[in-house]
Amino acid sequence: MKLGREISDAGRFVRQPNRFTARIEAGGEHPPEPGRYQLYASYACPWAHRSLIVRELLGLQDIVGATIVDPIRDEKGWRVPGSDPVTGVEYLSELYLATDPDYQGRYTVPCVWDRTAKRLVTNDYPQITLTLETAFAPWHAQDAPDLYPVELRGEIDALNEVIFDGLNNGVYKAGFATSQEAYDEAVTAVFDTLDLLEERLATHSYLHGDMLTESDVRLYPTLARFDAVYHSHFKCAIRRLTDYPALWAYARSLYAIPAFHDTTDFDHIKRHYFMTQTNINPSRIVPRGPELDWTAG
Repeated sequence: MKLGREISDAGRFVRQPNRFTARIEAGGEHPPEPGRYQLYASYACPWAHRSLIVRELLGLQDIVGATIVDPIRDEKGWRVPGSDPVTGVEYLSELYLATDPDYQGRYTVPCVWDRTAKRLVTNDYPQITLTLETAFAPWHAQDAPDLYPVELRGEIDALNEVIFDGLNNGVYKAGFATSQEAYDEAVTAVFDTLDLLEERLATHSYLHGDMLTESDVRLYPTLARFDAVYHSHFKCAIRRLTDYPALWAYARSLYAIPAFHDTTDFDHIKRHYFMTQTNINPSRIVPRGPELDWTAG
């Protein structure tokens, strides 16, 4: 599916649905097992970024494998540098078509390949992190945080919806809008959501108090990309992340955690957005800056 198919007649960006939504769960067709699954991800993609963060936070690196694709995506989709040592494919599209030869959509990351069944189980990015947090609990590191505690799941799910609609996906709705009305609507929602989160974090270390949760993991990749990409490339230019004292301090506090820092690659991020989305940036020029100190206290 080309991007144009995700633009409504009113000029609004409407994200394609996830094609593969099978669950990895005990007793199911795809049970959780060490070494059975391979995560395909990109450091550039915010949806994939959060799956890499969770995998590292929970100490699942030896349980669930990971293949990192090249940040520059072309008409064939995401490319595996060299070839994938697990499946031998050169492009992620090969796994999609091996699972569904009639697939017509965009080939997206993250997605999970079942080595035993030899098929993609899921590209349902909201569920992938939850699966790592729940189905793979028996293999979590001893000191791993509980990112999706039972007693907070209702609150986490509700806030995640606000973050997704207004911000995670909101920046895309602003950036890909092809009408002034659609852009104005989306960019207003982006900054309304940032304002709400700034107020919340003024009195909390994390989004749900003093505990790191799934909500923080979902928010961080958008914040990490905001000033470097979304502010200019997606025209989310009313304010910068650095104009929000609480949000900027919070983002840097997360970046100081190895699982966040180690999976944040600003080079991949900038090259992907500015060199791949040529409908917005036909010159493919990657801008210099901004000069931000993510390690400042």
